[in-house]
Amino acid sequence: MNTLSTTSTPVAPTITNSIKISKATQVRSLPENSDLGFGKIFTDHMFTVKFNNGHWENPEITPYSSLQLDPGSSVLHYGQALFEGMKAFKQDNGDIVVFRPEFNWNRMTKGAARLCMPMIPESLFWDGLQNLISVDRDWVPNQPGSSLYIRPTLIGTEAFLGVRPSNQYLFFVILSPVGSYYGGSQQRGVKIWVEQEFVRAAPGGLGETKAAANYANSLYAAHRAKEQGYAQVLWLDVQHQNVEEVGTMNVFFVFENEIVTPSLDGTILQGGVRNSVITLLKDWNLPVVERKLSLSEIRQRSAKNELKEVFGTGTAAVITPVEELSFKGEQTITLPQQGLGPIALRLYTEIQGLQYGRLADTRQWIKKII
Repeated sequence: MNTLSTTSTPVAPTITNSIKISKATQVRSLPENSDLGFGKIFTDHMFTVKFNNGHWENPEITPYSSLQLDPGSSVLHYGQALFEGMKAFKQDNGDIVVFRPEFNWNRMTKGAARLCMPMIPESLFWDGLQNLISVDRDWVPNQPGSSLYIRPTLIGTEAFLGVRPSNQYLFFVILSPVGSYYGGSQQRGVKIWVEQEFVRAAPGGLGETKAAANYANSLYAAHRAKEQGYAQVLWLDVQHQNVEEVGTMNVFFVFENEIVTPSLDGTILQGGVRNSVITLLKDWNLPVVERKLSLSEIRQRSAKNELKEVFGTGTAAVITPVEELSFKGEQTITLPQQGLGPIALRLYTEIQGLQYGRLADTRQWIKKII
């Protein structure tokens, strides 16, 4: 079996079967690129594998269908749900590749441990994902800026009422051809609401885990912000003093003499694109720092015209420029650079160049689907 990395990991549960593939007898029409949107269309097949009695059993690719869950399933009552977000790309030469899948497997493994769930063996994760994308390879769009979004998900399925981890789990992967996350051109800036009332995560909680509960907790504030015309929420720490992350992306602030992103202190999701951006900036000898960044510092440095760019990073968002930060009862900060500024543009061009095969992959971030 192919593996993603050589990193040592805990002993995994055993796998009892090779992957069975059952193709759909009826397939849907492929969407036009102009109709993609984000996460609204799904491909013809899905990958599933069940965990029972310490084993991963019956991995298979089947036609896309509804899940059958007992009403007592633990995911419905105690929230044992974990997921990842990844992308596959059709490169200019026709190859289909995935961007940094080992990062997502490692993050999901850590998240599974935090939620008392069984880890997904690396070979099973990659073989299932690779076979599924290969079966639905015609769904990978070829328009610039488009991709095939990959959603691996792990849920507790044992039927019981009682607060404890489930003994049974379902791991599944679904695929969705997508365009820009925020709609329109990826180079358009977005307006962000700085949330000073609600809190996304607290120290010792699930903030650094891609658990479904994190997103349920963020919905109300994000909904209020969107009603007021903002694309997303910028979350602060529990004291409402320091910047943490935007609801769908990590965030970077480009000042006159440094590029700052909030440090990972257990309340912020470590993003793969965030990690990639930091690596690129260091390789380019640009002054990137991971540290605490307060609202007061942002205001002061903006007033001195030292704040040049703000942008978000994420699998869905890629590199998304921020053109406005708005505060309750306070003056809005309007960024001098509208759209992608010089730093954000260079990063966007580099990452897209790697993903679409226009630049050499010297860091082994790209894995080809066979």
